[in-house]
Amino acid sequence: MEAFKNKVWLSTPTYHQEEFQYIAKAIETNWKSTVGENIDEIERRLCEITGCRYAVAVINGTSALHLAVIEAGIGKGDYVLCSDMTFCATVNPVIYEGGIPVFIDSEYETWNMDPKGLEKAFERYPQAKAVICANLYGTPAKLDEIRAICDRHGAVLIEDAAESLGATYMGRQTGSFGMYNIVSFNGNKIITGSTGGCFLTDDEATARHARKLSTQAKEPTPWYQHEEIGYNYRISNIIAGIVRGQLPYLDEHIRQKKAVYTRYKEALAELPLTMNPHSSTSQPNYWMSCILIDKAAMCPQNRKDKTVSYHKETGKTCPTEIFERLGQMNIESRPIWKPLHMQPVYADYPVVTAEDGVSVCEDIFERGLCLPSDNKMDAAAQDTVIEIVKDCFD
Repeated sequence: MEAFKNKVWLSTPTYHQEEFQYIAKAIETNWKSTVGENIDEIERRLCEITGCRYAVAVINGTSALHLAVIEAGIGKGDYVLCSDMTFCATVNPVIYEGGIPVFIDSEYETWNMDPKGLEKAFERYPQAKAVICANLYGTPAKLDEIRAICDRHGAVLIEDAAESLGATYMGRQTGSFGMYNIVSFNGNKIITGSTGGCFLTDDEATARHARKLSTQAKEPTPWYQHEEIGYNYRISNIIAGIVRGQLPYLDEHIRQKKAVYTRYKEALAELPLTMNPHSSTSQPNYWMSCILIDKAAMCPQNRKDKTVSYHKETGKTCPTEIFERLGQMNIESRPIWKPLHMQPVYADYPVVTAEDGVSVCEDIFERGLCLPSDNKMDAAAQDTVIEIVKDCFD
């Protein structure tokens, strides 16, 4: 088997013709900065897609999360209950504002925040002011249960839908379940501007304030008047043009991603592994296709902070072997998000699991792997991935 000359990527942008037209118009009309038709249009479309009443387009998902944390009133010493298995951007804004993150373990049904763990966390930290729940790999969390728990405890729900634009839960679009919500247009997301993100809410005053903060908190005066700290977070009209050109293709991208996921699931069905799951009440956007190797089929694997090793056994494998074998063929894959409580930078913060001493996140990290999920991946490339995964179990 010969390695691919052109790398098979995990997930890359899919461009159409409209993006270039909107960029060109922004340049021709000289609307290149943080105001313009493209920005207005993506805010309008995101409200249509998610069902939220107001949208504030910003430079990335992290800045949108930071605005959400600020609008939730998080300050020094405030507890915020956060998804444990996610990218660091989900929780970093809490640290920016001096808050204290408490990491909540996942459940196996969706790999997302466990409502039982969340309820347990509120018992330990009844003063918690907010919950940040991420929808992992495009799969909705148990958002109705999580929202109900937040309501009972008077906490603000911030839904991190960075990875799940277009996914639905109980027929409702993700990015609409929280008091404040965010989406991302990072380069590998299902809709991308190369960068970009959006803050979403149903509250007009909050949206107006978030928009003000995103433009350095300028007061409405002819001169530059500042009465609170602001940020340079507003998206440019050029980046917004890329997002604008992509948004009409959201459903098409989801169909393509689902086809990749389904093909993996069918081809790998007889192996001792499962694909990343979703509940019967949700429809993911299938942004990322992942596998979880059965415990009995795992060969010994030893992960440390920066190194990993494994001992091959006949009929068994581990994510490290598959990752390395794919890499040898010039195919990109990626380990599952390392739980945040395992990251050295967050080691001193609390973590809550539904069952004491049992971390679902750690188990999924140990046994899981993200396979190439690009919606432009051809059948030959995917067949090679499938063949390599099968060979690793020999």
